[in-house]
Amino acid sequence: MRFTFRQPLIALASIALVHGLAHAADYPKDQPITLVVPFSAGGGADNAARIIAQGISEVSGQSVVIDNRAGASGSIGATFVARAKPNGYTVLYDASSFAINPTLRKLPYDAAKDFIPVSQAVSVPNILVASPQAPYNNLSEFIKAAKANPTKYSYASYGPGSLAQMAAELLKKSTGIQAVHVPYKGGAPALVDVMGGQVDVYFANAASSITYVTSGKLKALAVSSAKRMPELPDVPTVEESGVKPFAVEEWNGFFLPAGTPPEVVKQLQDYVQKALALPDVRTKLAKLGLNPVGSNSADFGKFVAAEQKRWGELVKSNGITAN
Repeated sequence: MRFTFRQPLIALASIALVHGLAHAADYPKDQPITLVVPFSAGGGADNAARIIAQGISEVSGQSVVIDNRAGASGSIGATFVARAKPNGYTVLYDASSFAINPTLRKLPYDAAKDFIPVSQAVSVPNILVASPQAPYNNLSEFIKAAKANPTKYSYASYGPGSLAQMAAELLKKSTGIQAVHVPYKGGAPALVDVMGGQVDVYFANAASSITYVTSGKLKALAVSSAKRMPELPDVPTVEESGVKPFAVEEWNGFFLPAGTPPEVVKQLQDYVQKALALPDVRTKLAKLGLNPVGSNSADFGKFVAAEQKRWGELVKSNGITAN
């Protein structure tokens, strides 16, 4: 009797497994993919996501819809994806703040357990920008001005826990200068206020700021990467300006909710890699100063863990809070 009772259960389990594998094999043919960008439209992550989404749509044959859910330095959008069905149709396109938030704020999700890293999409330097009317023309001059007037200056970020804040805090720690943090809900409004002179400086994502720099609407003081940007060959790095060590790059990547079938994770990873190999996608990304990466899921997971350790140490040493 015991054997007879188990037979239907085994059969049902087998049917469910076959159905799940078949569903994964059909991905993403059932419905459009929703790509959740947890930052405002017009910011660096949003600009990059829209370019890559077009590439994914081209290689997969399925439409990709961008859903901007800005706030709390990306954690609002991340929370939405963490609670979504793990079927591959709700995808998180997050930035460096994904690895910073866990040590900065109490989250309604576990970044290590509730997500599957799929692929690092791009890396991009940040550009330390100021209003064209600012009295300083490079980082050295800004540091001198900030030391002469310790309570005068401010810096923008696209939210507490963003890489823009971490870069500025690293600059403060390395130089001894002071600057008040002015957080925004996204990169686009931060850029507007820096251009208008309401905030003094901003480590802006190159994807959202390079066109303003080249058009003269923003002044570039330095770039955060280890090497100069080919698009801005006359702008020195932070390290060339005398602040060492200082190699900081923003990154964007794809995440899926925990529990997503491995076949779906692998399929989305392949689509991301194929999209990033398209000449048109690479050309558009290059114009924004973005470097395509397209790593695999395992390597991206290791990278995110290392980023969390690096910035977690800075959060603790500088006493950085989410306010």
